[in-house]
Amino acid sequence: MAWVSLDARDSDPVVFLRHVLAAVTRVEVLDPRLFASLRAPTSATWAPTTRRCLRAVAACGEPYLLVLDNVDLLHSNESRRLLAALVEDVADGSTVALAARVMPKLRVAGLRASGRLEEIGVDELAFSTREARLLLQTADPDSSEPERNELVDRCEGWAAALYLGALSLRDRSAASALSAHFGGSDRFLADYLHTEYVSHLHPRDLRFLRRTSLLGELSGPLCDSVLQTDDSGRQLDRIARANLLLVQPGRGHGRFRIHPLFRDLLQRELAELEPQLIRPIHLRAADWYEGRGELETALRHADAGGDLERVATTIATTAFVLSCRGGTPTLERWLERFDTAGLERFPAVALHGSRIHAMQGRAAEAERWLTAAERSIQRRRDAAALQPMVAVVRAALCRRGARQMLMDANAALRTLPRSSDWRPNALLLRGCAALLLDAGDRADSLLAEAAEEAATHGFGELRMIATAERSLLARRRSHHGRADELAAEAGTIVAHDALEGYPTCALALAAAAHGSLRRGRWAEARELLTAADRFRPALTEAVPWLGVGVRIELARCYLTLRDVDAVRGLMREVDAILVLRPDLGVLAQQARELQQQVRALTVVEENARLGLTPAELRLLPLLATHLSFREIAAQLALSRNTVKTQAISIYRKLGVSGRSDAVTAAARLDPARGVA
Repeated sequence: MAWVSLDARDSDPVVFLRHVLAAVTRVEVLDPRLFASLRAPTSATWAPTTRRCLRAVAACGEPYLLVLDNVDLLHSNESRRLLAALVEDVADGSTVALAARVMPKLRVAGLRASGRLEEIGVDELAFSTREARLLLQTADPDSSEPERNELVDRCEGWAAALYLGALSLRDRSAASALSAHFGGSDRFLADYLHTEYVSHLHPRDLRFLRRTSLLGELSGPLCDSVLQTDDSGRQLDRIARANLLLVQPGRGHGRFRIHPLFRDLLQRELAELEPQLIRPIHLRAADWYEGRGELETALRHADAGGDLERVATTIATTAFVLSCRGGTPTLERWLERFDTAGLERFPAVALHGSRIHAMQGRAAEAERWLTAAERSIQRRRDAAALQPMVAVVRAALCRRGARQMLMDANAALRTLPRSSDWRPNALLLRGCAALLLDAGDRADSLLAEAAEEAATHGFGELRMIATAERSLLARRRSHHGRADELAAEAGTIVAHDALEGYPTCALALAAAAHGSLRRGRWAEARELLTAADRFRPALTEAVPWLGVGVRIELARCYLTLRDVDAVRGLMREVDAILVLRPDLGVLAQQARELQQQVRALTVVEENARLGLTPAELRLLPLLATHLSFREIAAQLALSRNTVKTQAISIYRKLGVSGRSDAVTAAARLDPARGVA
């Protein structure tokens, strides 16, 4: 091995070549006259001498590894030509390894194409997550796991930053948290970045990076528009070649990003040195992204630039897209910008906010935002355009019962353009209203139309609700194969559109639980029900048809599992919502039927006066479900004939002639509990 650690002096080609010859002499003794022949490049003998030296290096008898470290410090053209010759003329079996912070200026395309070049870059040198955690744990065993995870995410595998972050962990006060201060303002990291990177930047390039640090992904056209220049693309390429902290996420497409930690530092310095530029940069960026149709990014910049008018317009344009694709938390943060005066100034935002609050279970906020929108619309000239949106929100809140919900949805659909983002929601609410009014065939058709329209718009949450409702309807009509298909489709939508944290996905979980119970997968069903239960606090009277409907389906599942306590808890919550919103159509009747079945199950489990055998007591609760005799037999591991025989015995002992009468009779046999 021959190793040369280069420094600024090696930009002198004579010094560079002497150092290379001295290193190679450790591999094979070279002719001493080569050293003596080296003179300044101005000498007439320089070119022949250079060729003799390079041939001597290439002709070493033993294969060798020549390591040239810090080759980015070679600034003279002559030294770079010598470097290129060393690389291109290396002997067979030998290797030249170049180490540098940036790619040296060499003609590497031919080497790469011929397979003679191995490139080890930032991605290969970055620590893996496991390596980063081991480093931090070793550097500071007292740090907490959340602190270490936060640091791993911020450093993106950058070893030097990880080590400096470990120093910050050890140096922090006991009361402070790493996540609150580790970044470009951290004293260890800031000193390192200034010494190793910022100090080597040309002032023009540093100013460019400082101003573009407010942006996310950088490109020539974006930076030109924001900075009002015309050479940003060339400047980005030049800086990227000279600085590892400006990198391309991919190769050859002209897009770059600044490492997040370096970006923190640059933004802090921009706020200190040129604070007057922050707002115009954000607003120009908002213009650029809006012109390209990237409205979410435009909104972020408009918000950062303090343009409330544009924020409101963009929210109204993107709210459905965001909320139906897992972006509700982001949308809620944006909505926090608006106080009561702002809501009346921007009624479209108030309507979206009312809808979001309702779907998150915040009934009082949903009402307040809707009231603000209605009050504003009364004074506006564009009231006609906003009235259909008001009708959609009213239908969702269902304050005046199922029939009014249907009327509101139909009123909205009469005037909403087919291209409107509000239309799929109106279609869904019309289908759900038909369900409440016990129009099963009509409801299935309307929900299918709503799901199709939601899919066209890319509104995953609305499509999921419509599909899950269709699955539950098919289950109640004993179309179990179709119900299973629709439940699986609803689950796929939840995963694809990142809706796992949405309260409405409890509907899809309930549909899946029904399928698991039908196949006898008790543990799987319990897991699904447990997952759905955590959303119950958000399923309130704000959207009563959803809150009651989900609870009834969960109660049916728990009834099949004979978990009486769980069913009772659900039915208490159903009763509380029905007190506030009593006119929910068939849901109220279904709630009464469930209460009756709960009483029957209680009698079976606690009152031995029925005179039924253990096998008959085991069967009786299942008679209160939607399962057929064949499906009950599969669950109990019995033949259909045995189940039928036991059922007939139950009917005889209770003096009834069918399943529903048996359940009713069992409920009436417990006067001590006041059951009648």
